[in-house]
Amino acid sequence: MADAEESVPRSPSPASPSFGALRNPNFRFFIFGQFVSLCGTWMQTVALGWLALELTDSPLQVGLVTFFGALPVLLFTLHGGVVAGRVNKRRALLLLQFFFLAEALVLGFLTAFGAITIQWVYALSLFAGLISAFEIPIRQAFLGDLAGREHLMSAIALNSSAFNLSRVFGPALAGALLAVAGAAACFFVNAASFLAVLIGLFRIKVVAGSVPGSGGRRAGVRDGMRHVFGSPWPRTLVILTGIFTVFGASFVAILPVFARDTLGTGAGGYGALTSAFGVGAAAGAISIAALGHRFPREPVLLWAGAGFAVSIFLLGLSRHFALAFAVLLGAGLSAALNAILTNTMLQTEAPDELRGQVVGFYSFIVVGMAPFGSLQAGWLAEHLGAGTAVLLGGSVCLLGTLWAWWHLGRTQ
Repeated sequence: MADAEESVPRSPSPASPSFGALRNPNFRFFIFGQFVSLCGTWMQTVALGWLALELTDSPLQVGLVTFFGALPVLLFTLHGGVVAGRVNKRRALLLLQFFFLAEALVLGFLTAFGAITIQWVYALSLFAGLISAFEIPIRQAFLGDLAGREHLMSAIALNSSAFNLSRVFGPALAGALLAVAGAAACFFVNAASFLAVLIGLFRIKVVAGSVPGSGGRRAGVRDGMRHVFGSPWPRTLVILTGIFTVFGASFVAILPVFARDTLGTGAGGYGALTSAFGVGAAAGAISIAALGHRFPREPVLLWAGAGFAVSIFLLGLSRHFALAFAVLLGAGLSAALNAILTNTMLQTEAPDELRGQVVGFYSFIVVGMAPFGSLQAGWLAEHLGAGTAVLLGGSVCLLGTLWAWWHLGRTQ
């Protein structure tokens, strides 16, 4: 058992001012391109879920879309974290974003010409997941290179703000475009959106850390995992994150079914529900970027985790659109607070030579374990109904949060 001194997490230093990462022009280029691209990505996510439902009318097969998209992350993202520490991150991101653009174009043309099948959807989801397995840890590590350690929490929070603001606009646009022009139009818009991030990356000047150094032993996967599991706080955080990924965030995979069958709404309502989660998450992310340096991270992180668990539990009980919308606002807010603070604590605790490996392992938990969540949620929705599936997931998240409070209290 770790000693008492080891169990108390260190506070990062120095504290970052409000929106400190935005002072760096390289970061501004990057975050603007990311926001535009993420809006397109969310449009594709919403359209793909609705397309899969139209093609199969099966909750399980809708869940399999997320499963196949996340499976390569499960298999390869730990290696992606190692690669993040060994490559020129800017050049790698340029190549990977181009692959994303090509995948969206293929999906759009297949749909537009009536050649799309659920097998094509699964295959292209696998391809996109393979790209993500390397893009996610490289991008997360690149944030630290752009902003510097002193502005890391600000950079993570602003990146999360872009992600979650895009979750507001993307699904809303997708709902409207789906009704007017169909899924293919959403896929083509997504392809075009990658031009913004490509332009942003081209405008970024070379930054320290974005080019791999030479000499010394190169850290591997085991070094990153050994660091994460070396003390109670990081160990507890990754376990709790795994529980939230498999049993909490899995509601996203069956949200099209929940919207249609449990709430009785259509594509527009489904897009609005996805946007509600994004509004809450964006509010949480912006709050952290502006005020995160003013409050203690650990208690806020744990209370946010409890709020997310309660919100998912209440969502499972919801049978009216307005109530579900309000609950998803709270779920998004608490999820963003918990995720940003967890990511920040893990990265600021890690030495520079292990940051890529730690980010890769965190990405493995957040994205790589999502297939298990998609499968269990889809199976439960198929046999017990989408509402019951969400309710059971929220119950497990509540138990996990109680365990985290007890375990961390016991190790103090």
